[in-house]
Amino acid sequence: MLLILALIARSIARNWAAFQSVHVTLDLNVAWLAASVLVVFLTYAIQIESWRQMLRGWDQRLRYLDGARAWTLANLGRYIPGKVWSVAGLVVLAERAGVRRSAAAVSAFAMQAVVLGTGVFLTAIATPHAASPVLLGASVLGALVLIGVLAWRRTAEWLGALADAKSPLPPLPISAILASSGLMLLSWVTFGASFWMLIHGLISTASVPVTAAMGMFALGYVMGIVAVFVPGGIGVRDLALVGFLTPLVGGGGALAISLASRVQLTLTEVGAAGLMLALKPARKEELTGK
Repeated sequence: MLLILALIARSIARNWAAFQSVHVTLDLNVAWLAASVLVVFLTYAIQIESWRQMLRGWDQRLRYLDGARAWTLANLGRYIPGKVWSVAGLVVLAERAGVRRSAAAVSAFAMQAVVLGTGVFLTAIATPHAASPVLLGASVLGALVLIGVLAWRRTAEWLGALADAKSPLPPLPISAILASSGLMLLSWVTFGASFWMLIHGLISTASVPVTAAMGMFALGYVMGIVAVFVPGGIGVRDLALVGFLTPLVGGGGALAISLASRVQLTLTEVGAAGLMLALKPARKEELTGK
């Protein structure tokens, strides 16, 4: 945790210093900026429920606060190089909260497929010309294949046995996949809406359509996730957003928005995790119903 906090502090300091050095005239609107932050927190809440819906497909009943605690704390692992830290953290914290080891492990990896698949799907709808159709199609196909592996009995039992040989997981019901994917798609919409609000909070005259903001944010975020060895997607996502925004708000404005978005997401992730740490976790007796 100390290492993560140090890396986060360094990330915030660097991005804030870069933001202050940008030579562009900003027209700040506090109301839009505050609304953007609130919608980001709403997005986190929707994503947590998306994960809980997947776990429910394996008959794992995780209290919302316990799920939020595991999700937000594990999310900080993204700032350590290598995406395995956030996934591993989610597995450990979910198991401590009473989730079966096999369900915790398989759901942590499955959620990556849901995030990527729904993110690319929104990109294809909102900004169909922002990326190669082949790349978008391949990403969606890859996500569907992984989800299909969880839904097919033989492969689902094999994966479940790898995580817990004594009690393999049954196939994930289609209803749970649809519920989880639907909520995650909704979270991409709210994420994009928050980004659009941030743009208008910094540059009130920016002519960026809300659908374009949704698509470019989703694509930039997905590119950051795919860059496995880049902590938090730093650099990859930011460069993508600058490229998308420059024709609309100019180079200086695009850089300012990209850096402000990075600072905002880092602070909200830390804030959400800090809030969950402050809340008392459920006792083991409460989880088991004794």
